[in-house]
Amino acid sequence: MNRGGFDEMKPLDLQVNGYGGVDFNQDDLTLEQLRIACQRLQADQVGGILATIITEQLPLMKRRIRRLAELREQDPLLKEMIVGLHIEGPFISPRDGYRGAHPLDAIRSAEVDAMKLLLDAGQGLVRYVTLAPEHDEGFAVTRLLTAQGIVVAAGHSDASHEQLLGAIDAGLSLYTHLGNGCPGQLARHDNIVQRVLALRERLWITFIADGAHIPWFALRNYLDLVGDERAIIVTDAIAPAGLGPGRYTLGRWELQIGQDLVARSPDGSHLVGSALNMPGVIQRLTQELNFTPQRIERLIATNPRSALGML
Repeated sequence: MNRGGFDEMKPLDLQVNGYGGVDFNQDDLTLEQLRIACQRLQADQVGGILATIITEQLPLMKRRIRRLAELREQDPLLKEMIVGLHIEGPFISPRDGYRGAHPLDAIRSAEVDAMKLLLDAGQGLVRYVTLAPEHDEGFAVTRLLTAQGIVVAAGHSDASHEQLLGAIDAGLSLYTHLGNGCPGQLARHDNIVQRVLALRERLWITFIADGAHIPWFALRNYLDLVGDERAIIVTDAIAPAGLGPGRYTLGRWELQIGQDLVARSPDGSHLVGSALNMPGVIQRLTQELNFTPQRIERLIATNPRSALGML
């Protein structure tokens, strides 16, 4: 990366569902396809990603996780670019709004045995799991993951303040894409956004910076409040990222991406990931928020590595 001297450390994107026309959640993912995605990520000056597997029926998730892990072992480029896996679901809130684009029929409460199946499929590659603490009884799955050095994040959740505190005591250390994975209409004060912000000194917090998931003025407010020490920018990229407008697939969704690069559900009721790549994020953070290269580097490169224990 070389943008006004900004070449110290390349971005590490903690949430990438697909890239360059390739959906990481497809059942027939090939080595060639994964190489194409990684080549395009590398060409876009991304230093590494967590390939993200989203909610599906447990056998399908297990198969997709195993496939990614096995393909990664076959190619040096894949090992370089895919530093780990992020499992987003299926242990999330089933409630409308909170579940976002995740299929209702595949969402389930957190269970240790189910989590172990997914971890075994990942062959040591799982680095980050997003779940809803209110559906993790006794925070048993959170404790299991923490004991194995895996980052546990809340997300797609309506956990109470007390439940978040209990999960943090059990090892929760991050919140996934704050401001999203929740309904458009929330209680005035006691809502998931305010609860997480109140715990900002104890959590890493990720944000999707495409101008659609969070308006720029609101993102500025969030980042100013959380502070550069605890905030992380992710793309939540899906298959069309890096390619532009067109028709693409993410899991069960068939999406039409317009000129604004915003991925919406067919009925327009919610967003389904982002088609903006990391160079686009850097450009918009510079233009829309007037962030310096050094501040951007911290949000997209330094902090993600710190959250994963890589620094």
